[in-house]
Amino acid sequence: MTTDRHELREVVASRGFRGLMAVRLSGQFADGLFQAALFSAVFFNPERATSAGEAAGAFATLLLPYSLVGPFAGVFLDRWRRQRVLVNANFVRAAIVVAFATLLALQGPTSPPVVGLALVAISANRFVLAGLSAGLPHVVPAPQLVTANSVSTTLGAAAAAIGGSAALGLRAVFGSGDVGAADTALVAAGIYVASALLSRRLGRDELGPTHAHVHERLLVAMGGVARGVLQGAQHVRERGPAARALAAITAHRFFYGLSFVGALLLYTDQGALHRGFAGLGQVVVVSVVGGVLAAIVTPRVTRRLGTQRWVAVVFAVAAVIEVAFGTPYTHWAFLVAAFFLGFVAQASKICVDTLIQETTEDDFRGRVFSFYDTLFNLSFVSAGLASAFLLPPNGKSYLVIAIVAVGYAVTSLAYAASTARRAGSEPPEPVMA
Repeated sequence: MTTDRHELREVVASRGFRGLMAVRLSGQFADGLFQAALFSAVFFNPERATSAGEAAGAFATLLLPYSLVGPFAGVFLDRWRRQRVLVNANFVRAAIVVAFATLLALQGPTSPPVVGLALVAISANRFVLAGLSAGLPHVVPAPQLVTANSVSTTLGAAAAAIGGSAALGLRAVFGSGDVGAADTALVAAGIYVASALLSRRLGRDELGPTHAHVHERLLVAMGGVARGVLQGAQHVRERGPAARALAAITAHRFFYGLSFVGALLLYTDQGALHRGFAGLGQVVVVSVVGGVLAAIVTPRVTRRLGTQRWVAVVFAVAAVIEVAFGTPYTHWAFLVAAFFLGFVAQASKICVDTLIQETTEDDFRGRVFSFYDTLFNLSFVSAGLASAFLLPPNGKSYLVIAIVAVGYAVTSLAYAASTARRAGSEPPEPVMA
């Protein structure tokens, strides 16, 4: 416990880390507001009903475009000053959200311009998060990365959840229709501007990359994109811990996505639980609380077990939780399941982020984290598409529960076995301070 507090104090004492956290927290709070406004308009508008197929189509429309351009964005994170990228990206997404809100109020959430602006805004969000993760090792020493990732990713998720909760309050003020959702999105745009201004307080070279091509023209940089993507993929392949971690968390994201779409349908007005947007909000908040506990527990446990063993353990726990608390199909059982699955999601992400930061070189880190986000999105989209065939309109399916539970169990066993096989041929994991 004393070691944990000492390490946390050292991490928080870093001016660069505090600056990075200010950008992350403001940006993810705005993300929560914007995404809640979007979900409110698409899935919880009283004038519309949502089927599993429509939910899958919405997720595919929003996430697939970034999955295609994400690796290319990563090349620029490794070529241009990441601090400037954070400043400009936040200003750009503020402008995009203003345009989105205007058209949402006029045309509704299903019009092509509104859908197009939503997918661009979400793509920009993921781009910013990749830049924040790539820049973290520049402001925190390597032995403290587990703690730093625990704090940053957990508080970031909490900020997003608080933003979503704030959207619930704004929904009561602005209304549940498209105009109300548009007004909420405008509030998010203002906070993105604040995040951009906070980014300007960071040092120009503080976040890397170490060898920034600051005078390189856009067309010249674009010429190296395809080559850079291939180099980034090769860089991951050559680093066993990073490659295995990405494979494991990609599988997790698929099973988590199936559970998420199922929960979304369960809580719509036509769902089996009939709890609406407020009920889903409770599930999200409880999930974040589980993530906060993971942030407290994970640094301490990984000093004993190591990050790779801990990933295998939490995925095994997820398999048990899915059966024990998923099958009753009651609101209270789902709250318990959400708590533990939130713990699993956050614990595994902390470990995977740390493994990638420790085992990849800085000149490739932006590409690797963008590739990481791309795999995240593709896996979630795949889960959405699978849910269109597996889930009924009310979201209740024992088959999906079984698929998710077995999937987590197999992922845990496969990851543990592959890590054990390579244990003697790879350098030991760094010992956390």
